[in-house]
Amino acid sequence: MKRVIFYSYPKCSTCRKASNWLELNNINYQLIDIVKEPPSKKFLELALIQFSLDIKKIFNTRGKSYKLIDIDILELTKKEILELLSNDGKLIKRPFLVINESKLVLGFNESEYISKLK
Repeated sequence: MKRVIFYSYPKCSTCRKASNWLELNNINYQLIDIVKEPPSKKFLELALIQFSLDIKKIFNTRGKSYKLIDIDILELTKKEILELLSNDGKLIKRPFLVINESKLVLGFNESEYISKLK
């Protein structure tokens, strides 16, 4: 059985859609509010590795927090990115799904959820 950690934001419609999909498909998961408890640096480092070719995919680029930082994230070091994301869960692309502490799915794409969770 896969261990699934689901970082979500209650006001996010995409997170609610993903949560509904998980429920309908009988996927057990640990729910964590991404704003109150952002993913650990271990999981954020995993995101940096998994999405190293497009770092922006880790960020919630349409959110207010991202627009307010007024920083070119492509010029930041890995350490600076980790610090930024670990201090503000609203900067992180959501939902942020961790599978067996080794794979990540960011956002909600049903076909990707199927391929990684079934």
